[in-house]
Amino acid sequence: MNTHDKVSVEGVLKNLGFEGLTPMQQDTMRAYEVRKDLVLLSPTGTGKTLAYLLPLVRHLEGTGQVQAVVLVPSRELAQQTEAVFRRMGTPFRALACYGGRPAMDEHRAMNSLHPEVIIGTPGRMLDHLDKGNFAAEGVRTLVIDEFDKSLELGFHDQMQQVIQSLPALRKRVLLSATDAEEIPRFAGLGDGSRVIKLNYADSAPADRLRLYVVASPQKDKLETLYRLLCTLGVQHTLVFVNYRESVERVGDYLRSLRFPCDCFHGGMEQEDRERTLYKFANGSCPVLVSTDLAARGLDIEGIENVVHYHLPLGEEAFTHRNGRTARWDAQGATYLILGPEERLPDYVPEGGAERLALPAEVPAPPKPQWTTLYVGRGKKDKVNKVDIAGFFYKKGGLQAGDMGRIDVRDHHAFVAVRASKVRQLLKLISGEKIKGQKTLIEEAK
Repeated sequence: MNTHDKVSVEGVLKNLGFEGLTPMQQDTMRAYEVRKDLVLLSPTGTGKTLAYLLPLVRHLEGTGQVQAVVLVPSRELAQQTEAVFRRMGTPFRALACYGGRPAMDEHRAMNSLHPEVIIGTPGRMLDHLDKGNFAAEGVRTLVIDEFDKSLELGFHDQMQQVIQSLPALRKRVLLSATDAEEIPRFAGLGDGSRVIKLNYADSAPADRLRLYVVASPQKDKLETLYRLLCTLGVQHTLVFVNYRESVERVGDYLRSLRFPCDCFHGGMEQEDRERTLYKFANGSCPVLVSTDLAARGLDIEGIENVVHYHLPLGEEAFTHRNGRTARWDAQGATYLILGPEERLPDYVPEGGAERLALPAEVPAPPKPQWTTLYVGRGKKDKVNKVDIAGFFYKKGGLQAGDMGRIDVRDHHAFVAVRASKVRQLLKLISGEKIKGQKTLIEEAK
């Protein structure tokens, strides 16, 4: 059987809930079939992950051996790429590998899962290759997603060593949201004569992204941010600041005024970062305050607003931040808060930003419609989504529409429950067991 016949494009799109491929994705599939190396430049939110995964899986064989390696700059992007791969519903398997958890556990997963694709951060991928945890000679395809970000984070040497450890590469695919001045030599693209370059970097969805400027009368913009967020209410909003310390300061201020928000930055433990992203994605926390760590690799649907509390350090950062909203065909808005001594950056087009005056009296802080519950059992305890949903419906008295997203990890799970039902639910399930196991269930901190 031709490997193409194992993967139906229509079936993948149906599994993902998409009606069709975008022109960029169609062009990428055609370019991929020419069997040359490929460089794809396209704005965030335009579907680059599917653009390369779809043709990639159509060339895989069900051998149970690693045939493709995908390098990404962050664990979040590794996790989200693996999640997209699973949702595609193909007969193939992928495994995400990244720091913050034991490499030995990942090696065991390789031996039991037998993935055809490994998605990982450069350092962790190099660690597995150095230890011979999978057969490098079977890898034919290398993808480097957000290669410019990996270079920016200092992964040059590690990526170079990964490539040198893959002796049988036939195809290289590099992706970025912004045009690059120079493709790194270590990628092995030679003089470029055999490289197909698709440049969509200037095709940002300006018609779907509204840009506003909000003036702060004080140099310290906290009060203005609070008033803006109260005006936006429960809308999904991502607030960007430039420093980790500022994330905590802004978060503490908003929480002191009882505004529901969470913080996200690289200094947090992995488990805390995952929990924070889950709460933001399922709607139980409407506002996420973050450094530029969240400007790339976060594939969270329905982010309606991006707020630049601190002005981005350059046009590229501005582009990546704004790319978290107005994704695919959705509408979005971005807000720049300017202090009395700040001016609009040169890269913001003249007349492209509308001045927004906040009302004299703003609404009270919103109350989220959803609450995230922590369940102290997971896949390793033989507990799955169906078990949790059935338990909450049967023992907790929930009805259809009272439960949102369920995410089951190895040793725990997170469940979004309608906020108005949480108190009664916890009371009804107190002392009850899931599949005969005593389980801690509480609001996620």
